[in-house]
Amino acid sequence: MNLKEVALFLTCVDPKERQEIFRLLKKTEVRDIPFSHLRSDHTARELDYLIKNYHTKVFNIHTKREYPYFPDYEKYAAMTCVENTYEPLDEKEIQEFAGICLDFSHLENNRIYEPDIYERNIKIIEKHKVGCNHISPASRFDIIVEREISYAKDRHPHVLKELSDLDYLNRYPLSYFGEYAALEMENSIKEQLEAKEYIIKLLEI
Repeated sequence: MNLKEVALFLTCVDPKERQEIFRLLKKTEVRDIPFSHLRSDHTARELDYLIKNYHTKVFNIHTKREYPYFPDYEKYAAMTCVENTYEPLDEKEIQEFAGICLDFSHLENNRIYEPDIYERNIKIIEKHKVGCNHISPASRFDIIVEREISYAKDRHPHVLKELSDLDYLNRYPLSYFGEYAALEMENSIKEQLEAKEYIIKLLEI
């Protein structure tokens, strides 16, 4: 498949591995990476490379309560969104950046298991711009113990088992969807493209 536009999740990739990814990307048909997930060890040079060579428009990061910000983050604050993770959203932190990266699976997780956090997050989401999204299946949550998820092999939240595992997205208004929405899945490209078409029909967009 000669994909020309993709989202790039570098969440679990160390600096050396990222250089290999950039090298391999040059051999593909990919010309645009509008949205990329960053980690705390990124450098300004890497971000500038993505912006210059792949026209990246928005980045997302985790809250600093989980991980420190990447160096020189202030330079990119206007194009960086803070993701709702397993910590509640922090309104003051969001105001330092371009808005919220709304991960729907995390939000649904809160709705089911942590209603207090869910209600708090909804109030903040309603007040601030959602700049981008992560979309994952949300029907096979593991039991949350001390605010951490224990991942069983057959219940991994980033592996789509059935297309209907995306139906929960209909629970949320279109205003919760930003300009850029990325599938955070470990399925094959073919399966992800099928999921993309399913979501488009599901949301009637």
